[in-house]
Amino acid sequence: MKTLKGPAIFLAQFMADDKPFNGIESMAQWAANLGFIGVQVPIGNPAFIDVALAAQSQTYADELKGRVAQAGVTITELSTHLEGQLVAVHPAYDELFDAFAAPAVRGNPGARTAWAVEQVKLALKASARLGTTEQVCFSGSLLWPYFYPWPQRPAGLIEEGFKELARRWRPILDVAEDCGVNICFEIHPGEDLHDGVTFERFLDAVGGHRRCHILYDPSHFVLQQLDYLGFIDAYHERIRMFHVKDAEFNPDARSGVYGGYQDWVDRPGRFRSLDDGAIDFGAVFSKFAQYDYAGWAVLEWECCLKHQEDGAREGAAFIRDHIIRVTDRAFDDFASAGIDAARNRRLLGLQ
Repeated sequence: MKTLKGPAIFLAQFMADDKPFNGIESMAQWAANLGFIGVQVPIGNPAFIDVALAAQSQTYADELKGRVAQAGVTITELSTHLEGQLVAVHPAYDELFDAFAAPAVRGNPGARTAWAVEQVKLALKASARLGTTEQVCFSGSLLWPYFYPWPQRPAGLIEEGFKELARRWRPILDVAEDCGVNICFEIHPGEDLHDGVTFERFLDAVGGHRRCHILYDPSHFVLQQLDYLGFIDAYHERIRMFHVKDAEFNPDARSGVYGGYQDWVDRPGRFRSLDDGAIDFGAVFSKFAQYDYAGWAVLEWECCLKHQEDGAREGAAFIRDHIIRVTDRAFDDFASAGIDAARNRRLLGLQ
């Protein structure tokens, strides 16, 4: 059995222009002071990583790891959420997602997609040089405007959408194979991969690619009213990353899963800081211990109420206290009578 690693923290929601949130060394030290031993790093900010240089220079990759290690933490994984989002964008979202791209490709969907694909590939090469084995992505979405079947969807629309999504991702997954890195898609509303069924559709479309995996974040399942513990049972063999994020669902007579176009604080489904929501993390961590999950437990702070620095400080202790150091023996070993093949046959009434 394996004990998962942590606590670690995803830096994206904390990065800012003021210290200590404006550089990787200062943020590594900030994280260490809170009790984290790992940081998950987005690739889009050059104050944290030059992903193109990390992809080609082992010297730079080693130096970057060393700068973080001086604070007593390690880089757990790279994040290509935003870049992955841009691999597939429905035209309805062109303008909204354009800000995720480099200025030179904004307003040009074809150039933006090519840029995003290259960024994800560079990150895979950088991950290999950094010695990390997983990388998180969004899948992007061609089909999200059609998630509710009204008006009636034309026959073949969903199949064509997943066929095209697979066409775009298969070459990236092949680069992942060359790099020895798994792409872990965060199962997330707004993405074509937003639940177990859609992940299965995509996995089938890419031929069961061995580098196609899952980032598990139970908060997104609470907001969809999906069984977040059963999901681990069903997909544990493909779960390679874990965002520890809490949520609650409080439906009433006025609003439910769809949220009524309300702001986060007024929606029935809301992200919360750890231990302020409804997720049974004792059961979640127990499932991961049961299935020998050996990856990182990474805090992703998103909360509509609590200050982010309080959420981070409390989150480090929360994760540390929930990590189960797995046993190296069975609890009833003291009563073992050892192995005796002849006795076993006698007990079965065999001669």
